[in-house]
Amino acid sequence: MSDTWPEEIYGLLRENGIEQIGYVPDAGHDHLIKRAIADPDVHAVALTTEEEGVGLLAGAHLGGSRGVLLMQSSGVGNCINLLSLPRAGRFPFLTLVTMRGDFGEGNPWQMPMGQSTQPVLEACDVTCFCLDDPGEVSRTISAAITTAFVSELPVAVLLGQRLIGAKVFEKR
Repeated sequence: MSDTWPEEIYGLLRENGIEQIGYVPDAGHDHLIKRAIADPDVHAVALTTEEEGVGLLAGAHLGGSRGVLLMQSSGVGNCINLLSLPRAGRFPFLTLVTMRGDFGEGNPWQMPMGQSTQPVLEACDVTCFCLDDPGEVSRTISAAITTAFVSELPVAVLLGQRLIGAKVFEKR
């Protein structure tokens, strides 16, 4: 498995004018978060809850900037009410979601929301692109950016555990 995909994602975000990156700390997004914090041309915003990211991206758009929300699948449930905002306001919304409750999951508490993430997002009219193969990073992220910022639609890229790796838990 290639471990260069996070840097490829970061490069694509920056090449496409992403200047604001909202995040809730997450090991799956560790590389992107560290790169955003270190980049003087990016406004990296630590959020207390994922739903704050929806408002952050609305404000970014209104201020003439592009942004992305980084969150884990368990945080999607926190955003349900606010996910109506991008659709009703007809503004771009891009989120990258690290999946749990997916391939090789060892924590049963992650299963319910992990398995519900895509159906919940789709019920909120968010277009979902699933990404499991490092060889598809460029094509998938580019397509998501185009759909979000040219079509002005809400888009989520679901970064599957085949891509990010499943956390290892000791057997009891």
